[in-house]
Amino acid sequence: MGLTGIFLCTFLVVHVSGNFQLFKSDQGLAFNEYTVFMTTNPLIKVVSYLLYASIIFHAIKGLHLAYKNTQARPVKYAVTNGKANSHWTSRNMGILGTIILVFIVVHMGDFWFEYKFGKVPYVEYRENIITGDVTRADYGKELHGKKQEYIEGNDRVVILKDLYLEVSEEFKELPLVLLYILSMAAIAFHLYHGFKSAFQTLGVNHPKYNGIIQFIGIWVFSILIPLSFAAMPLYFYFVK
Repeated sequence: MGLTGIFLCTFLVVHVSGNFQLFKSDQGLAFNEYTVFMTTNPLIKVVSYLLYASIIFHAIKGLHLAYKNTQARPVKYAVTNGKANSHWTSRNMGILGTIILVFIVVHMGDFWFEYKFGKVPYVEYRENIITGDVTRADYGKELHGKKQEYIEGNDRVVILKDLYLEVSEEFKELPLVLLYILSMAAIAFHLYHGFKSAFQTLGVNHPKYNGIIQFIGIWVFSILIPLSFAAMPLYFYFVK
């Protein structure tokens, strides 16, 4: 659980960094090119399979641990005070993890599956080499590959799948936006306990390191990353 949890945390850093391309004022060119890179690079492909395996293992093992905890004491204490011994996040990791698992299934279905097997349209970009101005137009047909690029006059012409349009359209739906906000809150609380707990499980529990681990766990993984992910659907719903 600790090792897969830390690996998934590193994935979150990479994923949120790449998704920041959504905020660029280039009509989605940078994000669509990033998507092609992430789905064609051989090394990324190998890591992605490890990622899928880690998500499945982490989810199943987490549910198994939650089940074992309930079986360990089938008859509850007459009086309990959970606050005295642990934060509520540590007592509800199973519930938080289940919310996150549902979110991952929805997220993968809306974007990953749609990009791989759905009918995401192709778009043609023209980026002026001199001024950097970008224009886009529907391409209207498909390519044999995922990307075609060539120079025409002063323009760099790029033709590729338009996942940016898919993101923009999906995040106009309020129920999906609300699901993302709820899921990011669940991820924030899940990581609040999970990040430092993973290091403790692996034996990295020393006054010399605990301060920096707690700082990263709270400010990076419990606040910054969930807020960054949550900002994306809010941006498309209210701004774009």
